[in-house]
Amino acid sequence: MAFAAAMLPLPVQRGSPLFVFSKRSRGSLSMVPAARLFGPAIFEASKLKVLFLGVDKAKHPGKLPRAYTLTHSDLTSKLTLAISHTINRAQLQGWCNRLQRDEVVAEWNKVQGKMSLHVHCHISGGHFLLDLVASLRYYIFCDELPVVLKAFVHGDEALFNDYPELEEAMVWVYFHSNLPEFNRVECWGPLRDAASAGRSKAGEAQPPFPTDRPRRCKAECDCCFPLQSLIPWPHDFQEERRESAGRPQQ
Repeated sequence: MAFAAAMLPLPVQRGSPLFVFSKRSRGSLSMVPAARLFGPAIFEASKLKVLFLGVDKAKHPGKLPRAYTLTHSDLTSKLTLAISHTINRAQLQGWCNRLQRDEVVAEWNKVQGKMSLHVHCHISGGHFLLDLVASLRYYIFCDELPVVLKAFVHGDEALFNDYPELEEAMVWVYFHSNLPEFNRVECWGPLRDAASAGRSKAGEAQPPFPTDRPRRCKAECDCCFPLQSLIPWPHDFQEERRESAGRPQQ
């Protein structure tokens, strides 16, 4: 099967298309999905387009829902960031977006009085091409996420100017996959560090990060906002695994 070549280590060129044609020893060509994702791992403000969709530029996200939707254009090599009260579904339409699934969506949460940024990436599932390159996609998402976080901070500049303490909020990254080894939640530490150094380097410079994600109060309260997630993807991966295994929830 030609797609089996996707499991072999291949040089990944940033900005390359989703499919790369590689030459076999017998001269035939095999089509290998290469998950291009976000291009250069260097943030360029000139390539970022920001859309404010019905949201106050400087309203604290602990009082009004705030979500980010970030996508990439293969034609222009530019990023589009929508800032709204929920994810911008219109931005995720089109066959190319549904095939590549290279979007990143995020939301601000106040949980027990503390602000945190929750970032979601789709690694695999939906079609078999993504399953074949799940390991590569996980690696690239981890490599590119500092650029994504910088885009959030730059694009929402007015918010961070008014509330600089938000750059100290913890970043929680949800990797969604049908493969257990990539279906996981990671704490990347404070936003300021995660945006500048990524996951591992930020972790080296700081005390160990929490391993349990913040959870909203079960009863109605004033210390958690919003009451429900703005992103309709699984958040409790342990519950998700129990459901997929057909076992009742505890």
